[in-house]
Amino acid sequence: MLTIADLPAVNATLNATSAVLLTAGWAFILSGRRRAHTVCMISALVTSALFLASYLVYHYFHGSTRFPGTGTLRAVYLAILLSHTVLAIVILPMIAKAVWHAARREWDRHRRIARWTLPMWLYVSVTGVVIYWMLYRIALA
Repeated sequence: MLTIADLPAVNATLNATSAVLLTAGWAFILSGRRRAHTVCMISALVTSALFLASYLVYHYFHGSTRFPGTGTLRAVYLAILLSHTVLAIVILPMIAKAVWHAARREWDRHRRIARWTLPMWLYVSVTGVVIYWMLYRIALA
């Protein structure tokens, strides 16, 4: 059974899964495999939504976790955390808009927003894993 203490690892796994699905979805659309692209992107959306729910539950019950490192490592961690947090907020309406246009089959509009959304979403997913490793693995080593 999962406990609150297990949720950071679950969150990192969900972020990593989202990153893999986003990358696969990108590769599929570049190769013209639209159905596979759609499946990957919807799966990435669901995985990211599960992450957000798990993240909110964790922080509701646990609160925040301070980075225990110092010096350059702390500065790097905080820079990654800041960019991750800002982009995580920025991409939410962008993802919604990309999904909206795709659902309405407005492919030109979908493509226009997705060109910006995909790399930012991928960055947020990957840096989520990096933050986990820095906060719960490297800092504790």
